[in-house]
Amino acid sequence: MDTENKAPESKNFIEQIIDKDLEEGRFDHVQTRFPPEPNGYLHIGHAKSILLNYGIAWEYDGKFNLRFDDTNPAKEDEEFVESIKNDVKWLGVDWEDRCFFSSDYFDQMYEAAVKLIKKGKAYVCDLSAEEIKESRGWADKPGTESPYRDRSVEENLDLFERMKNGEFADGEKVLRAKIDMSSPNMNMRDPVIYRVAHLTHHNTGDKWCIYPMYDFAHPIEDAIEGISHSICTLEFEDHRPLYDWVVNELEYDQPPRQVEFAKLYLTNVVTGKRYIKQLVEEGIVDGWDDPRLVSIAALRRRGYTPESIRMFVDLCGVSKSNSSVDYAMLEYCIREDLNLSKPRYMAVLDPVKVIIDNYPEDEEEWLDAPNNVKNEELGSRKIPFCKELYIERTDFMEDPPKKYFRLFPGNEVRLMNAYFVKCVDYKKDESGKVTEIHVTYDPETKSGSGFTGRKVKGTIHWVSAKHAVKAEARLYENLVDEEKGVLDEDGNLNLNPNSLEVLDNCYVEPALAEVKPEDKFQFMRNGFFCADMHDHTKEKPVFNRIVSLKSSFKLPKND
Repeated sequence: MDTENKAPESKNFIEQIIDKDLEEGRFDHVQTRFPPEPNGYLHIGHAKSILLNYGIAWEYDGKFNLRFDDTNPAKEDEEFVESIKNDVKWLGVDWEDRCFFSSDYFDQMYEAAVKLIKKGKAYVCDLSAEEIKESRGWADKPGTESPYRDRSVEENLDLFERMKNGEFADGEKVLRAKIDMSSPNMNMRDPVIYRVAHLTHHNTGDKWCIYPMYDFAHPIEDAIEGISHSICTLEFEDHRPLYDWVVNELEYDQPPRQVEFAKLYLTNVVTGKRYIKQLVEEGIVDGWDDPRLVSIAALRRRGYTPESIRMFVDLCGVSKSNSSVDYAMLEYCIREDLNLSKPRYMAVLDPVKVIIDNYPEDEEEWLDAPNNVKNEELGSRKIPFCKELYIERTDFMEDPPKKYFRLFPGNEVRLMNAYFVKCVDYKKDESGKVTEIHVTYDPETKSGSGFTGRKVKGTIHWVSAKHAVKAEARLYENLVDEEKGVLDEDGNLNLNPNSLEVLDNCYVEPALAEVKPEDKFQFMRNGFFCADMHDHTKEKPVFNRIVSLKSSFKLPKND
């Protein structure tokens, strides 16, 4: 490879910081982590953080930790722990043997708090949460020091130990860092670092009745684990001085460095855990992995692939400025991933019967069909053909407009991978709905026969009525009413009443009877689909539409 004229590799600002830190000897290794709270399912925004942290560790031949921030037992659950592990692993991320919990370090955090008290850097405060809030002041007004700020080291040590021993009620006392009540950064105005909470913890049981606050626990965890770069989102930028204060006051040898990047925002989607929990509890969606959501579990159930999500995250890039990305970009990525890699089958979602009048009554043929005309490596399959078929209802019109090239009285079309057929008659029920279409076929026009006698403008797909497998198709649209936006003036969700359409009278070709949950494919002319990971069975196939075939979305051109 010619390397002399190779363009210099473009690095994002985080990689540039890491390069400088390694060059100057601030760190001799790179170690990152992803620290989710186990209080809900991960969503597409978390995927960016996971892949960014893991990707940097991989790039620098470093290590990556998965660590659960389980400092608030009131909201945490083992279900969420397992779901997060599954999601991270599904994305292709390997934490090896480094899966940790904040609660693994509760003893060390307690000792760290004692160390701060002994240094005169922390004190027990009796003010209520509301009084602490009022005393903090405003951005342009200094806070007021707590009347308990000057308690002696001995008194603070005694009270803190009694807090640990369960002598005080929830909210009766807290431990606060002693920093600066006049700091322009509100996070530095004597923040609470421990509170009393008589709660059973999913990991430590009833051992503790005091729990550390996130801003105190997080830097300690990073320092204990040897994290070099604590890569987090921009809302933690104002928390960085407190992060640095904690690791410096506790005198860690090689304190980690916090670096912030912009969150990933998708337009017109619901990501807030509070709103998703509400949707689940009210039965509007059928769980945290409902395919209309953008939790990682929901995207997986919808049919998205890890490769498509990684492509999406790469396209979004790493930035210091918040911005929103069109959901259509995510759809673009899954189309790109599936278009050449998955087989294409025929499925009729809204069927109407077609009878070939001049086809022998008891005859059937097994015709050759390519699995993907754009990828010969996927091979071919046999599809059955007989006298009675199903086609899409929209592929027939009694009185069509101009440039309608599908089936109508007197018109001839090609049945995909089969023959030319010409409409000669049709029947309707009492309501005027077409129930039966009669055609004749030309046996000389069989696909692959080399027939050149005449051409037709329309090609439609079909399935053999005799061999078809009945199935259910679920057509998903955005859960949010895109014209109104996510929330109304009162903070309520603007939901799309047509976000799910269930078609339970579909017919698919017999090859689809053998697919397994999470298998993906294209239904010709109908979109990309997957077999539902929960509800699909061989006896009752259920298919989710991942995405339609076409979109107006275009990738922005690079200048």
